[in-house]
Amino acid sequence: MANAATPPYGGLGLGKSTAQRVPLRHRKLLRDNILGVTKPALRRLARRGGVKRMSSEIYDTIRLALKQYLERVLKDVAAISEYTNRKTVRVEDIIFVLNKQGRPLYGFGPVDDGGKMPWSS
Repeated sequence: MANAATPPYGGLGLGKSTAQRVPLRHRKLLRDNILGVTKPALRRLARRGGVKRMSSEIYDTIRLALKQYLERVLKDVAAISEYTNRKTVRVEDIIFVLNKQGRPLYGFGPVDDGGKMPWSS
């Protein structure tokens, strides 16, 4: 809770004035964002993978697997950007993490870069 000296606004930076900030009590809570991955979007991904038909009960299972996969990848990506003292995630960070996890992403340069870390030039 904010005391009298600090206004009840989250993330006080230099980017916005007081009139543009939203108080913490009026912020939109981010819950169940995985439901934003719609059934047609999941169907398109499955079609790309070669699936012809899908049961109606499979969508929640796919969303759970997608959420677990993204959590695993993004945890490592966040660790890299914290280590490098950056707030911005770069493409090289994601490519490095996917290669490290044994899931190379083709089309973004050589797969075997000799173990070069994305933060070392």
